Amino acid sequence: MKTSSLLPLLVFMGTCSANHYENVALRGTATQSQRLRGKNDVFGAAYNAIDGNRDARFTSGSCTHTAQMTNPWWRVDMLNPYMVTTIIITNRGDCCANRINGAEVYVTKTLHSISYSAYESHSIPAVAVISHIPAGRPHIINLKNPVEGRFVTVSLPGYGRILSLCEVEVYGYPAPTGFNLAVLGKASQSSLYSYQCDAYHAIDGHHSTTWAEGSCSCTKSSHSPWWQLDLGKTHKVNTVKITNTKTYPTYLDGAEIRIGKSSAKTGTNNPRCTVISHIPAGFTQTFDCKGMDGRYVTIVAPGKTIYLTLCEVEVYGSVLD
Repeated sequence: MKTSSLLPLLVFMGTCSANHYENVALRGTATQSQRLRGKNDVFGAAYNAIDGNRDARFTSGSCTHTAQMTNPWWRVDMLNPYMVTTIIITNRGDCCANRINGAEVYVTKTLHSISYSAYESHSIPAVAVISHIPAGRPHIINLKNPVEGRFVTVSLPGYGRILSLCEVEVYGYPAPTGFNLAVLGKASQSSLYSYQCDAYHAIDGHHSTTWAEGSCSCTKSSHSPWWQLDLGKTHKVNTVKITNTKTYPTYLDGAEIRIGKSSAKTGTNNPRCTVISHIPAGFTQTFDCKGMDGRYVTIVAPGKTIYLTLCEVEVYGSVLD
């Protein structure tokens, strides 16, 4: 079985989350417990499982092969932390398909002991246990919730085992950094009340809550006013923090946070993260947007005639593009 391109499987997978993210294993480096020695050892390198080729014949040079040993393992270091959504493992096709039975798959943030003791003690939970993969076929592991990690390890517990993998694909997106993405963006708004309250003041990094101090944005009194942040590229937005003014705290009541990829109608038709019921005067409130994809974060007060005032808007998440 020879499948040199990764695209056909993505089509086959249909709605699988791997459709939306790249195979980040291709960026990484691979290691394994102990490589096969002797005849044909040239074909068994750890790198072969991240070469982008699902060819399942060992002699084609696209599969790994450990020595026969206790608890053999294989690992890819993706070099940076990712939120892993899907792992696809292609089994060897020219023989010995049952060798992979019982393999355990781990996603970890740090490099644990390769002696297998950390896994064996169950201090690190496996994201999946492989009961069987038909010869030469890919096995798709869709994680119910993304798991953050830099390392993906396939471990085969037991005595006298041989681990052979013909491709390991890891799909996901960069892990959140904890950095306020808003400070790198560009802000605009529907109108300008005065030079002291430009749209930029809501992302200037200052949390002063009186607009007269020059650190809040403010529109003119208008119908359905809006404020928009352009992040410059698509991000996965986890949380939005909004600091309300001390002066007129009820103006934000009923405002909506909308996040999406479209700039049409200033983003007011993008999917809605939430409706702001109320933020107390001078307080900062955090809104969970559950990883919505978007370049534009828009705050709009639909159907209301108000001065839309924001003293700080912070956005936290992951870069996708």
